[in-house]
Amino acid sequence: MTDLRPRLPSPLQEVADERFERHGVRLLLKRDDLIHPELIGNKWRKLVPNLERAAGRTLLTFGGAYSNHLRATAAAGRLLGLPTVGVVRGDELAGRPLNPSLARCAADGMRLHFADRASYRRKAEPETLAALLRAAGAEDAYVVPEGGSNTLAVRGCRALGEELRGRADVVALACGTGGTLAGLAAGLAPEQRALGIPVLKGGFLAEEIQALQQRAFGARRGDWRLDERFHFGGYARVPAELDAFADDFERRHGIPLERLYVAKSLYALVTLAEEGAFTPGTRLAAVVTGAPFPA
Repeated sequence: MTDLRPRLPSPLQEVADERFERHGVRLLLKRDDLIHPELIGNKWRKLVPNLERAAGRTLLTFGGAYSNHLRATAAAGRLLGLPTVGVVRGDELAGRPLNPSLARCAADGMRLHFADRASYRRKAEPETLAALLRAAGAEDAYVVPEGGSNTLAVRGCRALGEELRGRADVVALACGTGGTLAGLAAGLAPEQRALGIPVLKGGFLAEEIQALQQRAFGARRGDWRLDERFHFGGYARVPAELDAFADDFERRHGIPLERLYVAKSLYALVTLAEEGAFTPGTRLAAVVTGAPFPA
């Protein structure tokens, strides 16, 4: 695993931003985007425990056509010389040119298998999973769930909370499948709060996070909550308003913003600060869970 050596703990960087300062809030950025140049942010924290458990076996995982998780898994496979298979949601994509995200996966050696949407929705059911593995020619593969969120990943993300103990009052991050928040909240000190910003609509995530914590730790852990208002219509939706916000943040602070997760979380925090959600004197740490992937 020497090619996956990380920069840990990741830096905690305070930034001067009047949108927070005028409400007495200090904004800190937990730069998990600097952990590793290719397994960026929470992808390193979630994938590495699973790569170790896979012990050289083919790694199979799941994602949509723009999945950062698929791209990170493919990059890990290339770095480690490990075969990877990506089961992609939507068999209608099989006959089309690959988008830049899937093209990068293929260039990194990932074998792509396109699954119909009905089967993809049922992929956690044993019979459906077995059929998908057969169809992908990967019956002996080590399986990582969509988004990488399983018990090993949740326990791996607990270190993120431990790195922030005593350094912030509220820790916020964007959430996809919820594994990072489940681990983060477990690692924080009792007086700290975690805030998750779901990037998918549907209102299902709180139950999923509780289930992840139950499997990983035996019970709900930490003081955490979700604010469901900032998905901007769903995953991979980046309307002009969000894009303009991200451009402005980049100009202010010189930090490239990943649009699907990080920009949504920071937009949420600016809005919450304006709403008075944070008491004056709050140290607010925003986890930069990823960075824009190179095209």
